[in-house]
Amino acid sequence: MRVYRNEKLRSLGIEFRPPRPGDAGYDLYSIESCRVAPGKRILVETGLHLEIPDGYVGLVKDRSSVASAGLHTLAGVIDSAYRGELKILLVNLAEEMLDIHVGQKVAQLLVLPVYSRPIEYVDSLADLTSTERGAGGFGSTGK
Repeated sequence: MRVYRNEKLRSLGIEFRPPRPGDAGYDLYSIESCRVAPGKRILVETGLHLEIPDGYVGLVKDRSSVASAGLHTLAGVIDSAYRGELKILLVNLAEEMLDIHVGQKVAQLLVLPVYSRPIEYVDSLADLTSTERGAGGFGSTGK
């Protein structure tokens, strides 16, 4: 994957490194300090521009330490054709104001293959293969 780090990110000395052995995601850092009020959203700058390979997608996900404080990621699909700055949309689900600091790890990026095969339309629902679960939805597989 090719990566451009903007001037602000480089001046902070923050590297974009592959995950450690056994880890799934790339750490994403904030390059700004900000406060997030309860129930509010904020777009956090990372200073990264990525060239995700064709056939892959970047998924921005919560870091457990940040999520346990009440900040959760939203809108986390990064397409391989996107070249703009990777920004992280966070929502504060806590009851108090939360602070984000420069250089703080705020999310993680998973880069995964994308399924892109031709679509085959069938004439009826009965033409889909059957499974043990079938059409069972929310809670149908037990608690």
